[in-house]
Amino acid sequence: MNTPPAPTELERVLRPVATGLGLDLEGVSCTPAGRRRLLRVVVDKDGGVTLDELADSTRSFSRALDDSDVMDEYAYTLEVTSPGLDRPLTSPRHWRRNLGRLVKVVDVTGQVTVGRVSDCDQTQVRLDTGGSVQTVPYAEVAKARVEVEFNRRDG
Repeated sequence: MNTPPAPTELERVLRPVATGLGLDLEGVSCTPAGRRRLLRVVVDKDGGVTLDELADSTRSFSRALDDSDVMDEYAYTLEVTSPGLDRPLTSPRHWRRNLGRLVKVVDVTGQVTVGRVSDCDQTQVRLDTGGSVQTVPYAEVAKARVEVEFNRRDG
């Protein structure tokens, strides 16, 4: 096997472990890193993931991988992390976890909106764009990311 396992194969092994730990499995990738593979697992949950939870999940994922044959005979380095600010907002739970944050949304027509997430549900997000509220259905979002704020002014 010269190619890394498909993300779907890895998810089949890791998703039940993440769910059992109360975490959402946000992404899995396996890339060559010299003679080894770098297996990167991204987890999250409402309220964020603590360092202790990352350590616990690393141990649990490692056991599950050892008990399966998904990594075949290849040596690998397991890296478990939480998503960064540059993660695209692609799921209703991503929007919910970013209530109150400033986001940049590009819709399917290319129109850009920058606003603060004021509310969201399973089908749409409401953005405070500086005095007015704009409702954006998820189906119309082409790309969305959290904007970094160094000097946020509340109020």
